Amino acid sequence: MSQNRPITILAIASECKGIPYLLEAKRQDARVLLLVSEEAAHLPDWPMEAIAERFIMPELSKQPDVTYAVSYLARTEKIDRIVALDDYDVATAASLREHLRIPGMGETTARHFRDKLAMRVRARDEGVLVPAFTAVFNNDNLHDFLQQVPPPWVLKPRFEAGAVGIRKLHEADAVWQAVNELGDQRSFYLLEQFVAGNVCHVDSLIWENDVVFAIASQYGTPPLAVTTGGGIFNTRTLERNSESNQALIAANENLMRVLRQVRGVAHTEFIQAEADGRFYFLETAARVGGANIDRLVEAATGIVLWQEAARIDLASVRGEAYQPLVPRNDYAGLIICLAQQEQPDLSAYVDPEIVWRLPKKYHAGLLVAGADYGRIQQLINQYNERFARDFLTSAPPKSKVRTQI
Repeated sequence: MSQNRPITILAIASECKGIPYLLEAKRQDARVLLLVSEEAAHLPDWPMEAIAERFIMPELSKQPDVTYAVSYLARTEKIDRIVALDDYDVATAASLREHLRIPGMGETTARHFRDKLAMRVRARDEGVLVPAFTAVFNNDNLHDFLQQVPPPWVLKPRFEAGAVGIRKLHEADAVWQAVNELGDQRSFYLLEQFVAGNVCHVDSLIWENDVVFAIASQYGTPPLAVTTGGGIFNTRTLERNSESNQALIAANENLMRVLRQVRGVAHTEFIQAEADGRFYFLETAARVGGANIDRLVEAATGIVLWQEAARIDLASVRGEAYQPLVPRNDYAGLIICLAQQEQPDLSAYVDPEIVWRLPKKYHAGLLVAGADYGRIQQLINQYNERFARDFLTSAPPKSKVRTQI
């Protein structure tokens, strides 16, 4: 790269995310180009002062249109890195890197972080504990699975984010009906045994194949239960010296090695099974966790994941070593629910540990942080009961709210 021009980063965004990434890139004198979906382009939160140029497309997943557009842009722009700001953009960014021969995660590795079937097959083949699962391509294989693996089962779309589109099924006939109704979309699903237990997540930074920062947390109600049945979403960081925390950190390190994440950020979920107490891998993503989990991590440690992701990319371009910041060792808890009120009144919540309030219509949300693990646990448990009384609704006006937990 010529020393006379700034580093140029193309950021791809189906939604308005990753603002700290853009600001850090600008702070380090990088030139940021934003390729954004039409739906998200005009939202007021974009830091336009950090964006050199903005390019708008109706859809960012439609091929070959995106490849044509970015290739045309590359005639006049020397792009050094391509970054995905949303989970749905990970595969698109990988495809563009491959096509334009730009360093970074390619399509094979990206598939391990985007395709729920690919990540399970890779993990299982490398000895990682995963719930029993099967592809649903072949009728005989599916029949054998239903005979051998007891219900309930979950039918999962391979390329959706989080718990979107997942169905819990209790009878074999219901499974056959569901997969047959999918028609040509059937091959884009997998079937997995439902494992009861506590769902945890590990959020980490990776540099040159090593996990250089990781923090483990545990959800209250599992995200699948919140997405399908409504309720209150909450998560809290785990006690640092606990066996569960240490087991999760070790499991995540092994998984990143298995899935060949070279550098970047990852959000990974495990479940501690009620049956045997062991941690089973559920899914991972090469992105910052959603539902404001990045704020949870920042409140507990001072680490801004999006900002560190930018530092990693820029260090890679410059051929420099990346050194993560020294984390703070506090604890944090996050709670969010759909609210009956357009502007929920949180004025009665006055505990000094509150560090952030969710500014979103038809949502109530708080983030608490402090050095006392027990106190954070106590507050989240109390707020869970109070939110249920004060705010919770399970059927918000669809025209007024977009749920994304």
